[in-house]
Amino acid sequence: MLRATWRGILAHKLRLVLSGVAVVLGVAFVAGSYVFTDTLDRAFQGLTQGTVGDVIVRPVGGAGGAPGAGQGGTRTVPDDLVGTLAAVPGAARADGRVAAFGTYVVDRDGKLVGSNGPPGIVVSYSDGPAARGLPTSTLETGRWPGASGEVVLDTNTAARAGYRPGDEVPLVTSTARPDLTVTLVGTAEFAGTSVVGASVVMFDAEQAQELYLGGAGQWSTVWVTAADGTSQDELVAAVRSELPEGFEATTGDAAAQRTANRIDEALSFVTTFLLVFAGVALTVGAFLIVNTFSILVAQRSRELALLRAIGASRRQVSRSVLLEALVVGLVGSALGVALGVVLALGIRWVFGRVGLDLGVSALELRPRTVVVALVVGVLVTVVAAYLPARRAGAVPPVAAMRDDVVLAEGGMRRRLAVGAVLLAAGAAGMAAGLAGRGSEPTYVLGAGTFGVLVGTALLSPVLGRPVLGVLGRLYRKGFGAVGRMAEQNARRNPRRTGATASALMIGVSLVTLMSVLGASAKASLDKALAEDIVADYIVSSVVGQGFSAAITDAVAATDGVETVVRVRGARLEVDGDREFATGVDPDAVTRVATPDVVSGSLADLGTDGIALSDEYAVGHGLAVGSAVTLGFAGDERAVTVVATYVEDAVLVSDVTMSLEAFDELGVPPTDRTAFVLARPGTDRDALRAALDEAVADLPTVTVADQAEFAAEQREPIDRLLFIVYALLGLAVVIAVLGIVNTLALSVVERVREIGLLRAVGLSRRQLRSMLRLESVAIAVLGAVLGIVLGLVFSVALQRSLADDGIDVLAVPWWQLAGFVAVAALVGVLAAVWPGRRAARLDVLRAIATE
Repeated sequence: MLRATWRGILAHKLRLVLSGVAVVLGVAFVAGSYVFTDTLDRAFQGLTQGTVGDVIVRPVGGAGGAPGAGQGGTRTVPDDLVGTLAAVPGAARADGRVAAFGTYVVDRDGKLVGSNGPPGIVVSYSDGPAARGLPTSTLETGRWPGASGEVVLDTNTAARAGYRPGDEVPLVTSTARPDLTVTLVGTAEFAGTSVVGASVVMFDAEQAQELYLGGAGQWSTVWVTAADGTSQDELVAAVRSELPEGFEATTGDAAAQRTANRIDEALSFVTTFLLVFAGVALTVGAFLIVNTFSILVAQRSRELALLRAIGASRRQVSRSVLLEALVVGLVGSALGVALGVVLALGIRWVFGRVGLDLGVSALELRPRTVVVALVVGVLVTVVAAYLPARRAGAVPPVAAMRDDVVLAEGGMRRRLAVGAVLLAAGAAGMAAGLAGRGSEPTYVLGAGTFGVLVGTALLSPVLGRPVLGVLGRLYRKGFGAVGRMAEQNARRNPRRTGATASALMIGVSLVTLMSVLGASAKASLDKALAEDIVADYIVSSVVGQGFSAAITDAVAATDGVETVVRVRGARLEVDGDREFATGVDPDAVTRVATPDVVSGSLADLGTDGIALSDEYAVGHGLAVGSAVTLGFAGDERAVTVVATYVEDAVLVSDVTMSLEAFDELGVPPTDRTAFVLARPGTDRDALRAALDEAVADLPTVTVADQAEFAAEQREPIDRLLFIVYALLGLAVVIAVLGIVNTLALSVVERVREIGLLRAVGLSRRQLRSMLRLESVAIAVLGAVLGIVLGLVFSVALQRSLADDGIDVLAVPWWQLAGFVAVAALVGVLAAVWPGRRAARLDVLRAIATE
């Protein structure tokens, strides 16, 4: 039996190739996902090595950043404290450092480098080491900055911007003057930053202090280096004994561990996100494997009966089929691991398009990836082949005496019964998940969705009849006898047609789901902006960070402007929890928005009041009159809740305060948005030109009317859809291979029939047309079922998210119609190779085929 099995594999290797391709692509997605996230992990781990000192000293409540650095703190470390710390027992040296975010390089084409995602980082030059003597940076070309106006860039940023040492480099930042131009004197590799897409600008210490800390003698943080034989714990204890009130010290290991924990949390989400799509690809591949082995077993029924007749047991026959599946799984999985490395490059490119640029960092292939990919690939293949293998063992020996034996593929009633149960159970699971029932509603929703998909696939032979009927009428009218034969071929084996179409159905249903959800999210956003904001122009930052209040002042001073309503933002400590807070003028904000106040009044904010979103207040047991403790940059003060509200396009956070309260807390005067109202009768074209001129020196700040502002807010949704469509593309490719495989195997199965048709006058062209129409029928059936399921999923999900802001259902009908058209084109392409192969068959040999 073992020899017979190997001979069977070699004899049917062409038929097994496309099943193997499905395994290769599915496993490649799994391996590629792990390779990409492991590469990310290695890259981000650089943030924990070389970016912390043995001991770090910073102001209490701050992250050691500068005003406008996005850190939430404004206090600095005075220079005289550096000398004190350097003299601490166990310290080898102490170095002050400046660090800030929000500064970007402008390339030769006038565009910002790296503004869409990774941060723009500023550091000051220091020759001091990081923890355990590791270097913080390595000079690649040129020299370190030594005077005002000189900078060093990380090598990736310099290459992307097209600059070399000696070139003049324009910079933009919300804290420095907008016309800042510096000279590039060198390029360097910075620990943990250049490998994850961040841009790094290194100034000499004096200029960094002047630009980001307001003058000399101040530092963002101080790194204390341990002397030989002194541990970080011993050094931090000595440092803490010398620190004045308002400053804190932490070991580099503790800071690195906090960073590592945040990295692990973020990477676990990315890994799960990618593996979900890998699971989709494997599920689609499993449909292809089941279909292929079912066809092969049915076609080889006489061969299997002969094996039974000469003494092979049922178990031996079943095991021979499973052995074939095992070989396909092993070979396909091994090839899939290799392809996964290549696919990781594609995933890296997709994520690079939305800002997560890993540059040219080497990919990371770990032993765990190889083991997991091989195990998953083999298991999926063997499990998918199990039912066909059982049917193979059920072939009776007497069947060897028949010439036309065809193995039944199982009872339709049982299939429909199981499909109906799975469909009902899946629908119930989806309802429970959407209602938030169970300890893990997301898992319940996922299991319910999977049940609906599998149930629909099992019911597809029945659900697909109306679609095939409509196509049959069109075929008969448009293509005559050829169209009739194509329809009959598609109906001949409804299980096979349904299984092949189901593979495409899964991919199309998920694409439809994301299309409808994306359109609904954008429509809901447009509605919210139209209802919540009444402004002629909106000034905002393209990098999601604040800009200098002087820019808003310049806009307010522009001729033709009646009112400017500014909105600020900062991260504060609210009863010990870090929250993002919005700062507004409660009197002015009502001119551009209509806040939905649930209780109290925003007019009572003043300098000691705070407003909370109704959801946040309920969740934290707060109400109007409750006392709340606010903290910022190490200072704390008590305030009173004076209002609760529903979040909207202006009051975008859970916490809202007045601008005066922001000023008293010491929040930097940087605005996040400015809403502009034009004076009645003003020439709008002239006003727009004047506003554009006011921000012309800052590429990070834009002026937009409401339609343009809405388009800017829709861009993140489009980027997410781009990622999802790209990742779902592989599942669709596997489904297309399923159509090719089914047609190719059906040609083998129908060799004698094709020969007879050719003998009675069917031309090669008509034969190719017949197979093409059959392929189109399968593809369109999968697309229609997928669109219907996708609509059901998307409507249910949109309704569940209505309270979270997606309150408008928008169905992109033309886009869905385009999916059906693309499916028909896919069907045409999928039939090219099987059609050519069928047309080349010798008529006499085909007729003589048993």
